[in-house]
Amino acid sequence: MENQKVWFVTGASKGLGLTLVKTLLNNGVNVAATSRNLNDLINAVGEHENFLPLAVDLIDESSVEAAVSQTISKFGQLDIVVNNAGYGMLGALEELSDKESRQNFDVNVFGSLNVIRKILPQLRKQQSGHIFNISSIGGFSGNFPGFGIYCATKFAVVGFTESLAAEVKSMGIKATVVEPGYFRTAFLTEGSLVVPSNPIDAYKEVRDSQAVHQNDINNQQPGDPAKAVEVIIEASKSENPPLHLFLGPDAYQVADGKIADVQRDMANWKYLATATNFDEVGA
Repeated sequence: MENQKVWFVTGASKGLGLTLVKTLLNNGVNVAATSRNLNDLINAVGEHENFLPLAVDLIDESSVEAAVSQTISKFGQLDIVVNNAGYGMLGALEELSDKESRQNFDVNVFGSLNVIRKILPQLRKQQSGHIFNISSIGGFSGNFPGFGIYCATKFAVVGFTESLAAEVKSMGIKATVVEPGYFRTAFLTEGSLVVPSNPIDAYKEVRDSQAVHQNDINNQQPGDPAKAVEVIIEASKSENPPLHLFLGPDAYQVADGKIADVQRDMANWKYLATATNFDEVGA
């Protein structure tokens, strides 16, 4: 029975994580979910017998370890992990300070790595499990002015998920990186999207991008979060789930464009760029 699986979802008080948790609970699935603020999480989700709300600081390894232990104590197992917690950052590379950039990496990258590190002993013990890491189409294409640091964090998520999948495959554990396009969540609202403390006027493309995302795209995103989580749930049931799960027609369009660009660059420079081995002696 699929509802006997135990899910562990981070960043569950809003956005895709909240929609996923509500959908799972309504289907009778056992769910542990985390947020920085326990009251926010309980108020957003409500109380359910099959729900374990957890206040977790994802960049504190002991906090993550305690949450994993509580989940296993309550439900006896842990099967599907969704690393959803993260936030957006919009600013040119020159504008964003070292501190601002590192904070984005701490949450979007190292927070997920902490969860993976603490959860894998249980999955290895079970010889089963599935880890979903939520990246972005911005983790596949960085062609978004002002999103360089955010894209870099999401590229990192794609990279370590690919390695993770190869590392745990023989243990019966699966890994999927989810790369959504624009979905109608609170991602572009204040509190979820951080802008630089010291903007530089010269970056017109970045200011234009900021204005478009905050004023035009916010609350007008074409993607339905409820449909997105249904795809994730379906992938969790698959014997052969995708390593890369692009979500939304816009994500597919951007990915197709990036693949075509890479192939074009490779073809245009192939003659010179592949003539780089040592010359064979006597050739």
